[in-house]
Order: sequence, then structure tokens, then C-alpha cells
Amino acid sequence: MTFFDVLTLFGGVALFLFGMTVMSTGLEKTAGSRLEVMLRNATSNRIKAFLLGIGVTSAIQSSTAVTVMLVGLVNSGIMQFQQTIGVIMGTNIGTTVTAWILSLVGITGSNIFVRLLSPDYFAQVFAVIGIVCVMMPKKSKRRNIGEILLGFAVLIAGMSIMRASVTGLEDSERFRSIMLAFSNPFLGVLIGAVVTAVLQSSSASVGILQAFALTTGISYSVAFPIIMGQNIGTCLTAVLSGIGANKNARRVSVVHVYFNSIGTLFFLVLMIAARSIFDFSFFDSNVTPFSIAIMHTAFNVTTTFMLFPFVNQLEKLARMTVKGKPGKEPEYELLDERLLGTPAVAIAQCHNIVAKMSRIARDTFLHALEMVTEYDEKKASVIRENEDTLDDYEDKLNTFLVKLSSQRLSNGNSWKISELLHIIGDLERIGDHALNILESAEELKDKGIEFSDVAKQDLAVAHAALTEIVNMAVSSFRRDNNSLARQVEPLEEAIDELVVNMRARHITRLQKGECSIIPGFVWTDLLINYERVSDHCSNMATCILQAGSKTMTRHTYLSAARSPDNPEFVAMLDAFTKKYSLND
Repeated sequence: MTFFDVLTLFGGVALFLFGMTVMSTGLEKTAGSRLEVMLRNATSNRIKAFLLGIGVTSAIQSSTAVTVMLVGLVNSGIMQFQQTIGVIMGTNIGTTVTAWILSLVGITGSNIFVRLLSPDYFAQVFAVIGIVCVMMPKKSKRRNIGEILLGFAVLIAGMSIMRASVTGLEDSERFRSIMLAFSNPFLGVLIGAVVTAVLQSSSASVGILQAFALTTGISYSVAFPIIMGQNIGTCLTAVLSGIGANKNARRVSVVHVYFNSIGTLFFLVLMIAARSIFDFSFFDSNVTPFSIAIMHTAFNVTTTFMLFPFVNQLEKLARMTVKGKPGKEPEYELLDERLLGTPAVAIAQCHNIVAKMSRIARDTFLHALEMVTEYDEKKASVIRENEDTLDDYEDKLNTFLVKLSSQRLSNGNSWKISELLHIIGDLERIGDHALNILESAEELKDKGIEFSDVAKQDLAVAHAALTEIVNMAVSSFRRDNNSLARQVEPLEEAIDELVVNMRARHITRLQKGECSIIPGFVWTDLLINYERVSDHCSNMATCILQAGSKTMTRHTYLSAARSPDNPEFVAMLDAFTKKYSLND
């Protein structure tokens, strides 16, 4: 094997891995939010969790990625440790799909239908379709499908290059001596584990083994231990991802290691014992890509069904390995960067946290309104604590979402990140205005200022309108309800008109001597904050309504909504204006 053959081999490996990455990314984008939904459906039901593991891994073709995702989900408190064990078992079966597709490489024949079954041929068709999908204008789903097809075509091209670079090695005495050394099963397990750990993908290492099997004459006695080792090597990335996580998250990666290690040990002992008792001549015959796919699947399926009844024991073993104090709840991270590798899940987690943030902002603002008419020291403390919490949420969410936006994202995910970033800012500002209102309430208390009875009646109307708009904006986001969101803007317009009327009535009271100047300063500050909170509610509703739109901006939406030709808007504005009118 010459220097250029080695160079060609590594180039083929690079193309193979790149194709695998592009294909997996495209599959994940296509799965999109469904991936997060599937993960959230995981329950203590082992069968359901097991099938979930098969489904998710089949969707993105990487058991390592799924396990790392599970570590992040447990570390964030989205899933419980117990739920992940069945999922992990399913991932080992789901990851065998690629090996079965690649096993078709060995199909030969002159018949056109037989030739089209070979990836060497239909990959070319995929490449043409894929590039057309990618180059056609801006249909995210079509582009994702194009990426999947192109990734597969590049993967097959890499495999073909690897196969060509090792042609003739079967006749090399040096290669035969190396293969003879690998017939030692322990060395085979070791090399399989090391190569897979370096590549960080058992699917990729199995594919490379299949490429070698086509031309170099690898025997069953060499291939099977390597396949067993590959299942151990694929655990390394998950183990590394558990560093710095909480105890339950680290237990996820430990279960993955135990599961594959126990399976490997069982088959290793079985293989050695069988060969010492029986004369299995086929062990010395050469494997094919198809037989490698069979061995890979047989190992994972048998290991899964062998250990499936012992889920509780695996859980106890993991808890014994990663010890924690009984009864102590684990601490969960607000956002786990391990989720960055799966944008759909990361965005769903961000949405959940923003939903929690919206509830805190709403409650904080409503507490602040109550303080204007009836001051309470305990509520004042809660408002300040909540405002600090909102600031912390904004800082962490913004940082995480900016990092997430640098990933390869579908258009839908990019729009969702943009929506969340805008809404986070509005929620944080609502918290700031709640603190401003609290300070005005404290000024009223400290200076012994009291509004007139008429002013108090006006405040009651304003507070009712503000309570409705904040509840409406938050509910429309939490429920993803466009119908509610469309009601926010007419209510915001009604509140603007209400604030104008309240200012005018205050000036009239000043002129008549019914109100002094000092309460007027506080009154003005309150109205400014009221108006701005309603503006932030309007911003939130507009973000929800324009989510996913390439053309609708805030300006275009508001222009269309406020048009006299929009009967729905005019009717709602008229209803809200009458509902929150001031009594003379």
C-alpha cells in the first residue's frame, strides 16, 4: 500500500464522515419539533421508552447524539434518569439502519433493477435530486430533504474511495499478519472501541468496516470482536458530556457504558467458549457488508432483549457507581449547552423557560398594580426578587440563544429564535416597569400622598385594562394562540386612549383645585409605565403573529391591523374602548 493509497484512504474516510454529518443534520432538521415531542412522550413505561429510542435514533442516525441529548435533558430537569434507560436500549437498535443501507453496496448484476438497488448507483440519483432541492428557492423542508440526499451521496462516494484505496490488500503479507493479530478477540474489541471513540460514531466505524470487507478479506473472527468494540467506543462522547453535569445526568452515560460493556462481555465469553468446544469453520471465512449488518444488528438486538428485564438493576448499578445522598433532589441547570447539538430540543427548552419567565413577569406586574392602592412590604420584596430573576433569565437565555443561532438551523428554527429573543426583551422590560411602579407606590406611602376618589376610580379602570392585556399577551404566547394575540393590539390602542383621557382629567382636576401638584408627579410616572407595559404586550403579540413570516414586519402588521378597512380590528377596538371608558 503506497503513500498515495493511504492518503486516498484518509480522504475517503473524511468524505464518509462529512456525508454522515450532513445526512444526520438534515434528518434532524426534518424531524424538527417532532423530535422534542417524541422525547417528551418518554414515560416510566419501558416499552414506550424503548420504542422512542429506536424512533429518535432512526431519525437522526446517531446513538451518541441521542445519549448526549439525554444527558442534557436530565441535567436540565426535562426528563428523569429512570426514563432514559429504555430510550438508551432503543438507540442501539435504531443506529443499525445505516449499516443495512450500506450493506447493499455489495449487490452486483447486469439487470437494471438490481443495479439500481446498489447505493453506488442510486446515490448518484440522490445527488442530482439533492442538489436540485438545495438550489431551488427557499423551501426549508425541501432544502432539508436535499441535505439528506446529498449527505448520503457524499457518504457513498467516501465509501467508494475507501474501497478503491484498499483494493489489493488481501494479497499483502503484511496486511495478512495484521489481520491475524486482530483474530485475538480482545485486540479486536480494543481496536473497534478506539476507532469508534475517535470517529465518535458507531455507524461511521461500521460503514468503514463494511468498505474494507468488500476488498480486503476480513474474517468473521476478526469482524465480530471489532463490532463489539465499536459499541463500547460509541459511549466515550456521552461519558465526556456527563462531566460537569449533575449526578442523574452522569448516570445516563454510565448506563450506556454498562449496557454495551455487559453485552460485549457476554458475547466475548460466548464466542471464546463456542470456538473452544465447536469447530465453526465459517469463522475463518470472509465477511460481506451484508453479514456485518447482520452481526451488528444481532449484537444490539440480543443485548437489548437480554438486559431488558433488568432495567431496575441497571438503574441501581448506575446509582451505586455515581453515588448521591438519598432523598436529595438534584440541581438542574437553567439551560444545558449539551442541547446545542440538537437545536429543535434546545429551542423547545428555551420556549419552556421563556413561558416560565412570562408567568413571573405577569405576576410581578400585577403585584405592582396592587401596591399602588394597597402597599404590602412582603409583596414589595417579591417584586424585587422577581425582577432580579427576570434579569437573570434574560442574560442566560440571550447568551444561549445567540450560541444556538450559530448552529446549522432550519428557517423555522431561526425564526423561532428571533421570536424568543424579542419576547425575552419585552418580558424583562415589563419587570423593569413593575419595579418603577413599586417605587411610585413607595413614594405615595413615604410621603403620605393619597389620590382623590375620582382618580382612584380612574386607576381601577386602568388596572383592569392592564390586567387583561398582560394576561392576554402571556396566554397567547404560552398557548401559541393567534386568536388571543390578535386581540392585544386593539386593547393596546384602547389603553393608549384611556391614558390620554386620564392625563386630561388630571389636568382638569388641577385647574379646579381638586388635586395638588405633588400627587401629579407620581400620577404622570404611573401613566408612563402603564402605557409602556401595554406597548410591550403589543410587541409580544406581534412577534407571535409574524412568527415564520418572511414578509410581515411589525410595521406592516400594525398598518394592516389598524386600517379602517379591517372590520375585525375596528369592532374589537370599539368593544375595548367602551369596556374601559371613564365615568364622568
